[in-house]
Amino acid sequence: MMQMKLARRMSELKASEVREILKVTERPEVISFAGGLPAPELFPVDEIKKVIELVLDEAGPRALQYAITEGNPPLRKWVAERLNRQYGLSLDIDNVLLTSGSQQCLDLAGKLFLDEGDLVLCESPTYLAAISAFRAYGCRFLEIETDDDGMVPESLERALKENDRARLIYAIPDFQNPSGRTWSLSRRKALAELAGRYQVAVVEDNPYGELRFEGEHLPAVKSFDKDGCVLYCGTFSKIFCPGYRIAWVAGEADIINKFVMAKQATDIQCNTLAQMSLAKYVEMYDIDAHIERIRAVYKKRRDLLLQTMDECFPQSVRFTRPQGGLFTWVELPEGLNARDLLVECLKLDVAFVPGGAFFPVEPRENTLRMNFSNMPEERIIEGVTRMATKLPGRARAQL
Repeated sequence: MMQMKLARRMSELKASEVREILKVTERPEVISFAGGLPAPELFPVDEIKKVIELVLDEAGPRALQYAITEGNPPLRKWVAERLNRQYGLSLDIDNVLLTSGSQQCLDLAGKLFLDEGDLVLCESPTYLAAISAFRAYGCRFLEIETDDDGMVPESLERALKENDRARLIYAIPDFQNPSGRTWSLSRRKALAELAGRYQVAVVEDNPYGELRFEGEHLPAVKSFDKDGCVLYCGTFSKIFCPGYRIAWVAGEADIINKFVMAKQATDIQCNTLAQMSLAKYVEMYDIDAHIERIRAVYKKRRDLLLQTMDECFPQSVRFTRPQGGLFTWVELPEGLNARDLLVECLKLDVAFVPGGAFFPVEPRENTLRMNFSNMPEERIIEGVTRMATKLPGRARAQL
């Protein structure tokens, strides 16, 4: 067979660790804490049937035709107005581009801001699919010191001072993937101020912000952005249906126009029928009531996961207690490799994601991520109980 010569960037690309694990979890007997999958029983299937029929009745040919790259105008207007209400922003339709999922936001940001050898500053750990998206453009990464309140500003400023090729700061301030942590108000302000001072773009990725179970709703980093450096990314995947693949990036009109040009070269536009039916859904139905139903289910599952881990996991195993989102982050005792643990747990038909892949520079292999949104309650209990049999030490409840 002929050996084709590939671009150099392909040597940096690897299969997504989550996607590879999810292939295993397609077996119905596997209890999966691996993917960031929403609960499918919460998808509004009946309502979607109605809105698609209405869209096809009202605008059939137009719903099946090409459309503008920027995205469906009523839906962009709805996104802008919602962000203005939630965060006190001043966005209009020209500040919003609809994208094919949040992953396209990340890819387009890489295309816009990163040349080979440029530096991305990120949390430690950070979202592994963002690592993959940016790495395709030949960039390097610098993990910024991160604690329970977010990126440490002193560490971030030091990195900005010492690296003149820092081009992008990537952050997930709400219920971070993978750690579940949420940034404090002061850290959000500091990020916006430092980005403006050093004129470096920020991608504020917020797929989980509306999935808060308790605690105070915090402003977006974008709300403190006085210099136009922050790009706010959101998605319908976690509050509606991921299969629609509709997300958005919001920012200054001139930079959004650059995103539009990049998207034109990538896929021209998002699915027309999906955009129009989603716009019809938010017109006809109360999406806030739908989100509240999602929150109630996920809160119950989070509580059950943490309670069962408290009861079954040994004291030497630490984990976060997120106020929302989809994940908790687990730290095993030093010397215990989560990849080895996964091999053993898969023998018991239990899956999770080893944490090493979430560190772009210095992997910490004694970590792992667990999702609580997708499995029914009884399977959460069973899965954690099985995992516990593979962990060294006595359970907390026995101490």
